[in-house]
Amino acid sequence: MLQQIYPSVAHDFSYELNKDMHFASAHFVPHESAGACQNMHGHTYFANVTIAGDELDETGFLVNFQSLKKLVAKEFDHTLLNDHEVFDDRDPNFFPTTEVVARTIYERIQKHLDTLKNKPVCLQVFLRETPTSYVVYRPKRGKKSES
Repeated sequence: MLQQIYPSVAHDFSYELNKDMHFASAHFVPHESAGACQNMHGHTYFANVTIAGDELDETGFLVNFQSLKKLVAKEFDHTLLNDHEVFDDRDPNFFPTTEVVARTIYERIQKHLDTLKNKPVCLQVFLRETPTSYVVYRPKRGKKSES
């Protein structure tokens, strides 16, 4: 795993958890202005999610690391992102760009967190597409998942 320092989010929670993971996926951006990215190509994405909260669950976890890996890496690893229902090739807000994939990861994680009794929150998703290109997605304060 790529060791790195991620941008931090100021918050008042007692606990902060960060989970690194990676997945290999292909995608294409179906728009003429995407240039060469209109063609199918792949990346090994490196993701970091930041989750915070004040209460631990009955096992002493803020959130189980395994559940995060299942929601992200297991879902997208070795797939064509365009084949996932959440990415719609008719709407540029849902093309599988790195920005949209980062937002989608946030939405999947927050939807899961909303089911937990201790109610942790996802503060940010850092998604690296290449060694020199990455996106940080942070929901606006007070905004919940759109899913």
